[in-house]
Amino acid sequence: MRWLTATLLFSNAVLAASAAEPPSWPQFRGINGAAVAAGDHRYPAEIGPDQNVLWKIAVPSGHSSPVVWGDRLFLTAVRDQKLLTMAFDRATGKALWEVEAPCQKLEKVHQIGSHAQPTPATDGERVVSFFGSCGLLCYDTAGKLIWHHPLGPFKNDLGAGSSPVLAGDLVLLNQDHDIDSFLLAVDKRTGKTVWKVDRSEFPVGYATPVLWSANGRGQVVIAGSLRVVGYDLASGKEAWTVRGMARAVHMTPTVGSDGTLYVAGWTSGGDANDRFEVPSFDDMLAKHDANKNGTLELDELPDGPLKMRFSMLDRNKDGHVTREEYEFMRRVFDKATNRVLAIKPGGQGDVTETHVLWEQRKYLPVVPSPLLYEKHLFLVKAGGLLATLDARTGQMVKQERVPGGGDYYSSPVGGDGKVYLLSQRGHLAVVSAAGDWKVLHRSRFEADVYATPALVEGRIYLRTAGHLYCFGLKP
Repeated sequence: MRWLTATLLFSNAVLAASAAEPPSWPQFRGINGAAVAAGDHRYPAEIGPDQNVLWKIAVPSGHSSPVVWGDRLFLTAVRDQKLLTMAFDRATGKALWEVEAPCQKLEKVHQIGSHAQPTPATDGERVVSFFGSCGLLCYDTAGKLIWHHPLGPFKNDLGAGSSPVLAGDLVLLNQDHDIDSFLLAVDKRTGKTVWKVDRSEFPVGYATPVLWSANGRGQVVIAGSLRVVGYDLASGKEAWTVRGMARAVHMTPTVGSDGTLYVAGWTSGGDANDRFEVPSFDDMLAKHDANKNGTLELDELPDGPLKMRFSMLDRNKDGHVTREEYEFMRRVFDKATNRVLAIKPGGQGDVTETHVLWEQRKYLPVVPSPLLYEKHLFLVKAGGLLATLDARTGQMVKQERVPGGGDYYSSPVGGDGKVYLLSQRGHLAVVSAAGDWKVLHRSRFEADVYATPALVEGRIYLRTAGHLYCFGLKP
């Protein structure tokens, strides 16, 4: 079976080497989601709307990040209610093609979200896009549709966000929604299902999978509600787990050069000083079931944290919270723990007590994934608060605000000894890649930014709400 080749000698070193042969940033956050530029190319520190711009083009709206393979760049977008996959010449920004995904109805997304949130993936021969309930679509590099794997509809008021990943002959996609969550592996040549894992215990989350190697076998690692799990790449069977994670996880894990896995998650109510008690369902019925129908409706709940999270409680979105729905989420709220942790490879089963090297419960962002670069983890949260942790110990080295403010959705990326950070409001900060980092440059884009930049061969590809930029040092 072709897809089994994806599991042979799937060490991190082989993975990085094979992916880096052509100039590439093949998926969300680059090679295996590491968010670090390959090679020793020079990248400009001073970038901005009028600084070191090699080209700039207008693009339709979307939150997906650009991906690169060879001389082409790909992204997804939305124009006039149409879902698009687009290709560009990465040397000039010239549009090469765009194709529309078949879609009967656009699903509901977050008020600041997009129907083009997941980032596509490419291996230089295929481009795989994912548009939530429209499903997975695979194109050749000329834009011809190879296959379409329909999915959904999903029970999720915020839309889909986790991105597809290519692993050998497999396309991997994790979808954690309010109900019917799953991890899917399809054959990249045909779109046919190879295996599918039920993840019904995991409510909504947005972490993209990463690949890990343990005992010579490839694994798919997914951080989700209450626990992080490693699945065997060949079969989809659960290999190990670490318990004690956030209620919902939006940050993608990352793997160090020594094989250490770093995982983080934060949601409100998961800090030791920010927890709230969730009464039992019987207590809630006794006090608030005004119509005596045995379920809870939105207008019956008192103002407070539960009413604010009614959509989470109402997992099947029928307007009624049943005992099963309520007690499920009550357990999630009770067990949730916000933290970042380091996990050593090689474990089997529940390795919570044996394979966690360290944990840190402070300085955590909500959405931007941690960047492991130059032996430090870089964590940026709302307000531009940037913390660096020693990757060996988890100890905080420095915490200070970078220029700018507001929320952060774009993940930090690193290259040439620099770390690039972008806020939703378009504030850019470039800092040195050191524990005791220094601000090297600041600028402002007059547009919102949700996408994560791609760094390839000395070029920085950066997407704002309306434009795609290419930055680089000019000869």
